[in-house]
Amino acid sequence: MDRLRQRADFLAVANGARTNSAGFVLQGRRRDDDGPIRVGFTVTKKNGTATERNRIRRRLRELVKRVDVISMRPHHDYVLVGRRDALTRDFATMLDDLRSALRRLDRPAPKIPNKARNPNGMTRP
Repeated sequence: MDRLRQRADFLAVANGARTNSAGFVLQGRRRDDDGPIRVGFTVTKKNGTATERNRIRRRLRELVKRVDVISMRPHHDYVLVGRRDALTRDFATMLDDLRSALRRLDRPAPKIPNKARNPNGMTRP
């Protein structure tokens, strides 16, 4: 597993699928190359002081180390966006949240029923 470090990679993943949890938001995107799984971590300033943000980031890194690599898809990029609740949330619960979030990312996008479509094929707002 490699780390995401370039801003362009973070922005590309932000356009992919996402799922929410109490301690973090997980974003994921499939890449077209044959490279390894890459993971990035980010915590915004609204989540506290630098010490608190670093603690959140460290907890997220440890989650990724402990989750099964099998749960992550090859040729994918993932970004964990830390939330303030990651400071106080039980670590075992956060690990279960990450496993659940990875499963939810793998689900296909829901189909839009035909009733919600216009005759010209455009979806209604």
